[in-house]
Amino acid sequence: MDNFNSKRPDQEYPPKKSGNSDISRILIIVMVVVAIFILFVLPELSKSSSPSAITNYTQFMKEVTSKKVATAIINNNTGNISGTLRNKQSYNFGGPVPPIPQDQVTMRQDGVNVTYSTPTGSWLSYLPDILLLALFVGLLVIMIRSARGQMASIMSISKSRAKLYTSERPKTTFADVAGYNGVKLEISEVVDFLKAPMRYNAIGAKIPKGILLVGPPGTGKTLLARAVAGEAGVPFLSVSGSDFMEMFVGVGASRVRDLFQTARKQAPAIVFIDEIDSIGRKRGAGLGGGHDEREQTLNQLLSEMDGFDPSQGVIMIAATNRPDILDLALLRPGRFDRQIVVPLPDLEERLPILAVHCKDVKLSEDVDLEIVARGTPGLSGADLANLVNEAALHAVRRGSSLIEMIDFESARDRELMGQRRETTVLSDEEKERVAYHEAGHAVLAYVLDNADPLHKVTILPTGMALGVTQQLPAEERHIYSKQVIEDRIAVRMGGRVAELIMYGDLSTGASNDLQGNTELARKMVREWGFSERLGPLSFGDNHDVFLGEDLMHSRDYSEATSRVVDEEVSRILQEQQDRAMKILSKHKAGLEKVTAELLAKETISGEEVGKLIEEAHGGPVHSGKAATVPHFTPQNGRLTKSDPNSPVAASSRDS
Repeated sequence: MDNFNSKRPDQEYPPKKSGNSDISRILIIVMVVVAIFILFVLPELSKSSSPSAITNYTQFMKEVTSKKVATAIINNNTGNISGTLRNKQSYNFGGPVPPIPQDQVTMRQDGVNVTYSTPTGSWLSYLPDILLLALFVGLLVIMIRSARGQMASIMSISKSRAKLYTSERPKTTFADVAGYNGVKLEISEVVDFLKAPMRYNAIGAKIPKGILLVGPPGTGKTLLARAVAGEAGVPFLSVSGSDFMEMFVGVGASRVRDLFQTARKQAPAIVFIDEIDSIGRKRGAGLGGGHDEREQTLNQLLSEMDGFDPSQGVIMIAATNRPDILDLALLRPGRFDRQIVVPLPDLEERLPILAVHCKDVKLSEDVDLEIVARGTPGLSGADLANLVNEAALHAVRRGSSLIEMIDFESARDRELMGQRRETTVLSDEEKERVAYHEAGHAVLAYVLDNADPLHKVTILPTGMALGVTQQLPAEERHIYSKQVIEDRIAVRMGGRVAELIMYGDLSTGASNDLQGNTELARKMVREWGFSERLGPLSFGDNHDVFLGEDLMHSRDYSEATSRVVDEEVSRILQEQQDRAMKILSKHKAGLEKVTAELLAKETISGEEVGKLIEEAHGGPVHSGKAATVPHFTPQNGRLTKSDPNSPVAASSRDS
């Protein structure tokens, strides 16, 4: 599903305050700079640039007794003495306050014309004091505002952090949601109710109070909720489940109350809680009785949903990918009345999703989005968006101005297998062993009738693997037969068996294969009833440890049954290894040809593997299944389309 991003800014509730505090801080900084300039810089600049003939009082009295001073003006307020000498030079310096009477007598006796001045103060003389007072008052105002803002933020911690989207924003509608016609049809009742509630009230029908969207990550649950708001043209309050949790006790419940109070004022409206499992987990399921604050928040949410009046036109929509851990009280009728599953997109839905994501990119004429869609089953809408972006990045790295099929091939390999490790260099011996290992997977994948078609084999280090054998299902499957599972186990045994045949010993390269095979074999025995000794029984449990339900949970089968389970798992794995050994021994010539081709080219397609095996075998090795899948790689500038069916990657990775 397309992850649509609106370009309009979100309107938050409650709205943020203006930047008055920033303006006040700027004004205070300006005031401080001006005060420093007037108090310290301006007096220095106002001083006379001409040097003073007398710089201190002692020198002045010596000049007086030497009869060199002609005039002297004494400031009674500051004690400053200025005047001229008999040689017409001027002087200006600071004298004692008050003036010394004896020295004044000496001045007169020595012929100095002494005068006194007592200037009246102007407003400029009080300017430094005024600035200091204004600075103090300004700092006091800033401190008061800051304290008030901190108090307001503390008081507003109980307010809801939900974002309010008005009827004009965003403009997301069902047309922006590619695919998922069944889901949109089911959820369209909410839109009809919000547009014409009287039509439902007239017949006595009640719209569901709550709708729970359930699906894997990246399938577009949030986008669907926004599309409902856009179609209905009503306010849309969006909040994440984690926004209710805070370090203070009671904050979560208070935010829930504020959220629903806001929704009632905006009615008709939609309240959307994303990742509701963060506050809606089962109560009393954790260690020590659970998280009290989260439980109180959940209790308040349950209470508010009970208080909903359907006629108010307030509808709850929530999204989660973990419905199994939600509290049962949250899922009962009257709260979340309806659960809508948003699954991974199928083939018919992936094609329009890819078309939406490719609207703003430049595609080459050889790009066939239908083949891309067939080759990417199991990918969510977010994965498909990332696939298109990776293809565009690969085209840029190639220096191309258009995205071609080879770019989609590289992007899909990166998405399914991981990034190429260019820095990993294998020795010739290691490279040959990896080639035999991957050739063993490839031969069995081609020969076995129920194995997924072979797409590509490479011995280039990719992701966490030293080599990868990639298979893509010929069709999208929803159930698997016992033969399909057994063939899958046999294919994974192919690498280990090939090493045994060619080298007579084993390596650590099959660790990932063994891990996957053991998991499949245990499911065959414990969950799927594929064991004849144990019969149609299911053993074990599916409880989650973090919910605390496994701590006191006893095993629901005996030690004897556990021993039988282990024996059956071992038997299945040993049988499939012997089967793989028998088939690979029969096709040893094909194994060697595929290995030689891998050592020469490092990466070969499923078609090349098939030709090499049949050439070594002297004819077709099987019938009844397509051995290859559609390839993205163009030949002679055009696309090779060998089969109309294709899909999800089941790759063998060897560490």
